[in-house]
Amino acid sequence: MPFLNSLSGRFLVLTVIFVMLAEILIFVPSVARFREDYLLARLERAQIASLALLADDALDEDLEKELLKNAGVFNVVLRRDEMRQLMLSSPIPAPVAATYDLRNPSVLTLIGDGLRCLLDDEDSIIRVIGAPTQDAGLLIEVTMESQPLRKAMLDYGERILVLSAMISAVTAALLFFAVRRILVVPIRKVVAHMQSYADAPEDVRRFIEPNASLTELRAAEDALRSMQQHLTAALKQKDRLAQLGGAVAKVSHDLRNILTSAQLFADSMENSDDPRIQRIAPKLVGSISRAVNLCESTLAFGRAEEPPPSLTRVEVCTIVEDVLEGERLALDGQACRLEAEVPQGMLLRCDPEQMYRVLGNLVRNARQAITATGSEGAVTVRASETEEAWMISVEDTGPGLPPKAREHLFTPFQGGARKGGSGLGLAIASELVRGHGGRLELTRTDSRGTVFTIWLPKSEILENSPPA
Repeated sequence: MPFLNSLSGRFLVLTVIFVMLAEILIFVPSVARFREDYLLARLERAQIASLALLADDALDEDLEKELLKNAGVFNVVLRRDEMRQLMLSSPIPAPVAATYDLRNPSVLTLIGDGLRCLLDDEDSIIRVIGAPTQDAGLLIEVTMESQPLRKAMLDYGERILVLSAMISAVTAALLFFAVRRILVVPIRKVVAHMQSYADAPEDVRRFIEPNASLTELRAAEDALRSMQQHLTAALKQKDRLAQLGGAVAKVSHDLRNILTSAQLFADSMENSDDPRIQRIAPKLVGSISRAVNLCESTLAFGRAEEPPPSLTRVEVCTIVEDVLEGERLALDGQACRLEAEVPQGMLLRCDPEQMYRVLGNLVRNARQAITATGSEGAVTVRASETEEAWMISVEDTGPGLPPKAREHLFTPFQGGARKGGSGLGLAIASELVRGHGGRLELTRTDSRGTVFTIWLPKSEILENSPPA
């Protein structure tokens, strides 16, 4: 039923159940107390009937029966002192089945006796012992039938249960309307705000205005408003990044065409007789070729289709020297040493072009970090291997990465360490290394410099990819 699936409906049902449970817990001692009062009343009546015997030692038999009938007992024994006792008696239809002493009984005893009386539907004779009222003797004892007592207890219990049901219904109704007013209505308003915001998340007018009086609901409204603000900002940034990505893709497309033409001109320079041009031309052709590849890779990144690496065996020192040679040409007299500590003949299984891009990004970032300070420094590329993996590290003596750059280090357009940087370099480098089954991580950054490490597995199966 839809009603029972609602907060109000379930709260109503639970309230009725809990109130009934509470009434049941009250019902048991109440019935036990009713039984005690019933028996004490019979003892008091029996004591009053015995007073007639005090007035006249010889009672008429019919009068004695009348007194016992009015008291609701078969006989009465009133012990006045150790020597004297008064007795009214009539024939008992059956032997006494149980004796109950009402002189200072415990609560558990009264409850236990009351439950046994309710469950016992057989007519039996019971003996009840109590203390006379007004200190009129040592004790009073009567015998009586158990079924009238049981019937009176059932009638009393029925009235208690009906009253409990009425109290439960009224209480549940009051709590139902209170919960609906205090909780359900405000929650529905919050849900309505969420649905309205989902229809147009860019519309700031749809942000919820926290105004709940309850602390918990107010905290929920504050959290919802904060989430809406952050989500709207993230959606706007996503749209801007999507537009920027489209623009970059268009620029890369046009730039690729321009560089292709420049590559043709650079090819013709190789035929020059000038020794300096002959030495520089191959480097220029290689740089232009890499620029063309970079444009094509940028287009692929914009389409989220970075080509998988073509893995071959290549000497690490060859890639490292090409990277360092290209960066040395860009130094232009700046005081920065570019060094390599790579074992000769060390082979690496990778895509040479993609690994060149990765190391090129890392070395270029390190060189720019040092030259930006205006002080001398060094960039060192180291390589080593174990039985499980190859490790290549790029270490610089620069000032270290700022906290903002560390927070979004490998996030496109957000992890740039240089002013004006796009942050694409490290994001692309990390993606390329992951394509090799490895990982790129920031090993250290402080005032002594920064170290990035490339971890490449030697195993050819994905299960042996680097641990997180």
